[in-house]
Amino acid sequence: MTLDPVIIPTAIAVAALIAMSAFYSAAETSMTSASRPRMFQLERDGDKAAARVNKLTADPDRLIGALLLGNNFLNTLAGALTTALLVQLFGQAPTTIAIATALVTALVLIFAEVMPKTYAFAYPDNTARRLSLPVQWSVTLLAPIVAAVRWIVRQSLGLFGVKVDRVTDEDAAIEEIRGAIELGKQEGSVEKTDRDRIGGVLDLDELSVSDVMIHRRNMKALDAGLPPREIVMQVLGTRHTRIPLWRDEPENIIGVIHAKDVLRAIAEADGSLDSFDIASITREPWFVPDTTTLKEQLEAFLRGQNHFALVVDEYGTLQGLVTLEDILEEIVGDIVDEHDVTITGVRPQPNGAVNVDGQVAIRDLNRMMDWELPDDEAVTVAGLVMHEAQMIPEPGQRFSFHGYRFEILRRARNQILALRVTPEGAGEVVSSG
Repeated sequence: MTLDPVIIPTAIAVAALIAMSAFYSAAETSMTSASRPRMFQLERDGDKAAARVNKLTADPDRLIGALLLGNNFLNTLAGALTTALLVQLFGQAPTTIAIATALVTALVLIFAEVMPKTYAFAYPDNTARRLSLPVQWSVTLLAPIVAAVRWIVRQSLGLFGVKVDRVTDEDAAIEEIRGAIELGKQEGSVEKTDRDRIGGVLDLDELSVSDVMIHRRNMKALDAGLPPREIVMQVLGTRHTRIPLWRDEPENIIGVIHAKDVLRAIAEADGSLDSFDIASITREPWFVPDTTTLKEQLEAFLRGQNHFALVVDEYGTLQGLVTLEDILEEIVGDIVDEHDVTITGVRPQPNGAVNVDGQVAIRDLNRMMDWELPDDEAVTVAGLVMHEAQMIPEPGQRFSFHGYRFEILRRARNQILALRVTPEGAGEVVSSG
């Protein structure tokens, strides 16, 4: 049997078409899977290939259109040539067409789709950079055809009222970062502390100063009517450097005393605690609304070179105070110095339950135990229980919500002092907090 001289060239052409189709498949997967932050950073470092990738992915419709056009054209042409080759070898028959269809499907699926896409998905960044130049040539060459196709698609979708304009969604970008960090934590490539710190930065625009402030009930403040000696002794006896002064009633804050100012005044008065005027070293208080976001307050602290502000509600009533350290702790966790008293109020139990003081912040408990209790409607654990129960529960009462069980351990008047929190599925403990 004498072979037609066009058979071998046709077979070579089919192999070349499948190889080119594999190129387009790998390019499509790698370009859409490549890390945009890494490509951006590589471009800033002078990587020309990364710059090409960023330029290509900046117009995804044009990029995907060119890759799909090239891929489909090559696959169709490969199928036609394979059918013609088999007809030349075995004659034109229904079985020949069926065999050609099955053969082309297998070749394209294995060598032009699955294999290149699997490789590109495993090494997206490097593959995208290596293929960026030929992809750029293809996009430029096929641009007129792709533009025509895009116009037809847009007009067709427009008949059904569908708009395909891309809109930048800032919230979606932030959630994408959160998702990437959380995925990295689950896979073990991101440490929990790093996840918490990055999450803390992202949360600054969602939290208000009322979420992190020291409540007025726990504030250390001094009566401006006290003798100077007593005020000085109380200032020196506290671990705080800034202390509010009130007159007539604790909520009437008239100023703030800084410990450094007190020490300077004592030195100027030759150590006499009765010969200087407290008003002369009292600073003006800074009041901020309780709805101010942590991001706004952090920027205000930095602009004003001030680290201390008093928080008031919409009626001007004092709610508490917030410091720069309170905001920074939302990012890096608790900052404990040699003057701080470390009382976390969280006591993990052997079986996975936790005995916790009622005033412990939900965010702190979530960070410590890697839990996901909601903090949208309440700041403290006790507040969460009262919000969900719609009542002030009695000791011994139990509740279950959000995948956790809550048991009230101690209560004083209308305040929950201690409770036990147990994740669903964990055992109960006998000991109390």
